[in-house]
Amino acid sequence: MDLYSAEDVELAPGHRALVGTGIAVAIPHGMVGLVHPRSGLAARVGLSIVNSPGTIDAGYRGEIKVALINLDPAAAIIVNRGDRIAQLLVQRVELVDLVEVSSFDEAGMAETSRGDGGHGSSGGHASL
Repeated sequence: MDLYSAEDVELAPGHRALVGTGIAVAIPHGMVGLVHPRSGLAARVGLSIVNSPGTIDAGYRGEIKVALINLDPAAAIIVNRGDRIAQLLVQRVELVDLVEVSSFDEAGMAETSRGDGGHGSSGGHASL
């Protein structure tokens, strides 16, 4: 579902703003709302979302606000009331009970080829 700006905002290069949508939600238990940037805005003018995707927990009650950022290094971006600024996706989430263990061996979990390798450890790009 598209989310629209409920206000006029001007974002200078590199600046961000929390923009109201005028839509309040009550996400049901076992669901999550994910706020995604609009790909066309990101590609054409550099308008994106600071924390993409934004997460709306099931316990939240209130207006959806979108943390927009202007990634263009030189030009300001004008957002007018009624402009589409983001997309909302509501989906089921698996609710889990996490168990603390002192080691993966103790928990009976098998080794993997990746192990504890972090960012970039799985490759996939020539620069890695």
